[in-house]
Amino acid sequence: MKLTPLKVEGALLLEPVVHGDHRGFFMESYNENLMQQIGANYVYVQDNHSLSAEPGILRGLHYQLAPKAQTKLVRVLTGAIYDVILDIRKGSPTFGQWVGVILSEYNKRQLLVPKGFAHGFCTLVPNTQVFYKVDEYYSPEHDRGILWNDPELGIDWPVSEPQLSDKDRQHPLFADAELNFD
Repeated sequence: MKLTPLKVEGALLLEPVVHGDHRGFFMESYNENLMQQIGANYVYVQDNHSLSAEPGILRGLHYQLAPKAQTKLVRVLTGAIYDVILDIRKGSPTFGQWVGVILSEYNKRQLLVPKGFAHGFCTLVPNTQVFYKVDEYYSPEHDRGILWNDPELGIDWPVSEPQLSDKDRQHPLFADAELNFD
């Protein structure tokens, strides 16, 4: 598996080796030994799976406060997304910076999102299924978010009028968000 560090400290793009022929493909999507070798010693406790029926559905930017913060390993089973992570660790040299990558059923990339990052994605095609592992259980009392189109962040989303949940419409701006990561 090829591992590529991203411009925000601690995040990785994982590209598996895909063995394909006329029948389809085979790939190793997770290998604990490899993760331990690179220092990503996470114990995943929950798998999440979402379906977005239409393109232009935006979910995020979500995170959980410490001590219930989550590391996520995100991949797309069908379809494609523009996946965004935002560094919300106050002492980080990349605090307030974001990175966007395309994850799809075709490129088979995965995104490792460490604790201390807000995460969101926008679907690019219909019937997109996103699957991700997390190392901490969902905790409603620690659940937080940042407004997807905060002008201070300048995230270059592929849509200007996304479909949003009521919850995602009401997130605070980055400057007003509750952050407890150092």
